[in-house]
Amino acid sequence: MAWTGRQLRSTIDKQGTLTLSLNPIEITEPGDDEVVVRIEATPVNPSDIGMLLGPADLATIDTIDAADGPRLTVSVPSARMAAVAGRIGQPLAVGNEGAGTVIAAGKNVSALQGKRVGMVGGAMYADYRKIAAKDVIPLPDGVSAAAGASMFINPLTALGFVETARREGHKAIIHTAAASNLGQMLQRICLADGIPLINIVRSEEQAALLRYIGASHVLNSKDEAFHEQLTEAIAETGATIAFDAIGGGTLGSDILNAMERAAARTSTTYNQYGSNVFKQVYVYGRLDLSPSVLDRSTLGFGWSVSGWLLFNKLATFEPEVVQGLRQRVVRELTTTFASHYTRTVGLAEILRPDVLRAIERKATGEKFLIDPSQG
Repeated sequence: MAWTGRQLRSTIDKQGTLTLSLNPIEITEPGDDEVVVRIEATPVNPSDIGMLLGPADLATIDTIDAADGPRLTVSVPSARMAAVAGRIGQPLAVGNEGAGTVIAAGKNVSALQGKRVGMVGGAMYADYRKIAAKDVIPLPDGVSAAAGASMFINPLTALGFVETARREGHKAIIHTAAASNLGQMLQRICLADGIPLINIVRSEEQAALLRYIGASHVLNSKDEAFHEQLTEAIAETGATIAFDAIGGGTLGSDILNAMERAAARTSTTYNQYGSNVFKQVYVYGRLDLSPSVLDRSTLGFGWSVSGWLLFNKLATFEPEVVQGLRQRVVRELTTTFASHYTRTVGLAEILRPDVLRAIERKATGEKFLIDPSQG
């Protein structure tokens, strides 16, 4: 038996035209350790937007009614083409994670037949997905596909932050763009685990949202006194590690310098190389594509700025640790790791310019969910 459906793909050609299209696909019978899942919900995460649009300029968006279905095109500025050289000419399937119902299961995993599952592994913006059984997790009874669609990327990222901080000996954490779904999860984890967390946001509405769920330290980077407030919060909590979703601009530098100012308060002697307190900023997102700017003039030498990528980091954890993190997500799926969506769209609606522009904004507090059954 085979199943025919659609799959969303993103392709950039040598001329710098990015094309989004819905392509027909045929899913064949699963192997012995595979399942076929009818996708019922899949989220739009920032990492998905990166694959979907790359560095394209949405001011150049255009629609094409081709014989094989509608397409949407966007231009990639020539200055940004080097960043996507590795994907030129490749029609890439989009969507990191999702949830749905197993409609066929291989002989070694037949117990999954008919189960609603969450899954991770790419190519989720589609009607069906054939996938290894090891990459799916059965959802608890009564949990909807929408509730299970985001059970991998954000929950494991938030838990990965905490695990990283613990392993590296940090006792408090700083997080930027902190009112996001991921940020709210991290705040709940830190409350439950007794870890001080400094949240950095960009509006009072976002600050109020975090305070509502119990946050003690919420700073608005737009406030005139932000730098002084950040230094005070770091001095109070002892935070020496930050996870930055912004990437570009000066915020990472601001955080490091505030850590250094806080450390200097407890120093009794002058050291031309700065404090002996080690300070770490991990960049895990790129909400701002501009260059990262680092002011080292008063920073000393006890610091590091590094990239942090979920699946690379998980690969450094022991298998039993990763399994424990996954089990916690399942146990707390509708509480600690609950995701909230502001809009649900059909698969074909991704090819609408207004929908794509709304997705590309990546506004804090806005999160899209795709339900292929809606069209």
